[in-house]
Amino acid sequence: MSHVLVLGAAGMIGRKLVERLVEDGKVAGHEITRLTLADVVEPTHPPGLALPVDTHAADISAPGEAERLVAHAPDVIFHLAAIVSGEAETDFDKGYRINLDATRALLEAIRNFGGDYHPRLVFASSIAVFGAPLPERIADTFQRTPLTSYGTQKAISELLVNDYTRKGFLDGVSIRLPTIVVRPGKPNKAASGFFSGIIREPLNGEEAVLPVGTDVVHWMASPRAAVGFLMHAAELDGESIGHDRALTMPGLAVTIAEEIATLAKVAGPAKTNLIRQEPDAAIAKIIAGWPRSFDAGRALSLGFKADASFEEIVRLYIEEENIEV
Repeated sequence: MSHVLVLGAAGMIGRKLVERLVEDGKVAGHEITRLTLADVVEPTHPPGLALPVDTHAADISAPGEAERLVAHAPDVIFHLAAIVSGEAETDFDKGYRINLDATRALLEAIRNFGGDYHPRLVFASSIAVFGAPLPERIADTFQRTPLTSYGTQKAISELLVNDYTRKGFLDGVSIRLPTIVVRPGKPNKAASGFFSGIIREPLNGEEAVLPVGTDVVHWMASPRAAVGFLMHAAELDGESIGHDRALTMPGLAVTIAEEIATLAKVAGPAKTNLIRQEPDAAIAKIIAGWPRSFDAGRALSLGFKADASFEEIVRLYIEEENIEV
C-alpha cells in the first residue's frame, strides 16, 4: 500500500503523471491507497477514484506548508513544483523562493518528521544544471556550471537531495529532464518554449515565432517519456544508483531544422509557412549556454527509456491531443 504526494500536480507534466498513477493504480510495485495533490492553484480531483484524494492550493515555500503536506507520511513524493527558466531569470527573488527555498523547506519537513520515515523523493531537475564551455556529449560526471539562475537553483537542489539521502533523511533521486516537446496548451515563460511552439502552433493553424537559427541543437523528450522517467525513478533500488543520485535522462538531440522538416512530413509543407523567424538576442544567449547532447548511459543502464524518434514525439502529440492533420 502506498500514499503518493505530487507537488506541481496542476502543471502539464503533473497532470499527466497523475493520469498515469490513476491508470496504473500502483507505484513502485505497491497499490496506491491515497493521493495528495498540491500546486499553487488547486489541482483537479481525478474523476471516478474510490481511494482518498486530497487536493491543496499551496505554496510550499510559505511557512508551515511543507509540513502540512507531509503530515500523513507519503511513501513516494514527486517534486515537480517550480517556475520555468525564463521567469526564474527575470524574477530573481521569485526564482530562488520557489525553485530553491521551497525545495529546502520540503527536505526539512521530511527530516523533521521523526521516527523511521524515509520516503522516496523524485525531484524533477533539468539539463540546465550544465553550462558552457561544453563537450560535444555530456556525461553525468561533467561539472555543474549553470549559466542561468534556474540552472543554479536546480543544481543546488540536486546537491541537497544527495546530502539528505546520504544522511538517511530520505531516499532521493533527481532526474534531469530534457526539454519537453511537444507541450500542449498555451505558451509559457520558459526560454525553451519555442521548441514546442514551432510544432504546436502550426498544427493548430496559428503562427509561431522562432527566436533562434535553425541550426540550434537541443535535447528533447515527449511528455509521455517524461512521465515514464518519473514512474521508473520511483521504483529504482537506491543502492543501484550510487552516491550521486542525479541522473541525466535519455532523449533526442534534434535541430530546429529537423523539427521543421518533421512538421512538414507529418502535417504537410504548408504548415511550416506559419513559422516566422524573429531573432531574440536574450533568448539566443540563454540557449547558447545550454547543452545539446548527452551520454545518458547511467540512466539507460538503470532501465530508463527514451523516445524512438522526433517523428514519434510529434505523432504522440497529435494522438494525445486529438489534432486533425
